[in-house]
Amino acid sequence: MDILTLVSDKVNELTADSSLFLVEVKMKPTNNIKVYLDGDQGVNVESCTKINRALYKMIEEAALYPEGDFSLEVSSPGVDEPLRFLRQYIKNIGRTVEVTVQDETKHLGVLKEVSEERVVLETKLPKNKGVSTAEIPFDTITKTVVQIVF
Repeated sequence: MDILTLVSDKVNELTADSSLFLVEVKMKPTNNIKVYLDGDQGVNVESCTKINRALYKMIEEAALYPEGDFSLEVSSPGVDEPLRFLRQYIKNIGRTVEVTVQDETKHLGVLKEVSEERVVLETKLPKNKGVSTAEIPFDTITKTVVQIVF
């Protein structure tokens, strides 16, 4: 079993009874393992620390890097990382997102609804002429990024 699968399986085991879930595991050529977690109510430092310690111990006990030449980072994805899972979309209802679809069209609006089939965005029309809604099928979305609004 490769290291990414081993780490993924362990994270899934550690988060099975919590609101946390694995988003992605990445490995850099320098043996830097990056684990990205998200949670239905967000991710706190204590959770990342607990999972980091458990993973580190597992990697050391498995002697995957006998010389100890690896590093491990456990964090939440940055705000610039695209949403990957339905749970992430649901968590971000009410926030402004930019959705890119297959033809490279971008839709900017407030995420109002999420289902397994589609998302609904609400955008303000120019000159205070109300709002419009756009229903976007999930199978057409190539990328969705939460926008920071000040």
